[in-house]
Amino acid sequence: MKSISVGELRQNPAPMIADLEGGESYALTRHHRRIGTIVPAVSSAKLIPRKSSGPARTSTIARHELTTAATIDELLDDDKGPW
Repeated sequence: MKSISVGELRQNPAPMIADLEGGESYALTRHHRRIGTIVPAVSSAKLIPRKSSGPARTSTIARHELTTAATIDELLDDDKGPW
């Protein structure tokens, strides 16, 4: 990722715009401190496909018996504590 200062961007934005069109991203800086990121509108990033399709197969998950509370609601209330 390239870096460009606010002053450089103000004085000559054309090279940065050309790089953006080519897919390059920029870190925007002011006084040598990063304040933002400029990214192309169309990214070359690809979405990661889902690992599987269809419904969740939760029937294979072992059942957990509660030992410290009678219901899930009681367990959550105990975990939250007093507000």
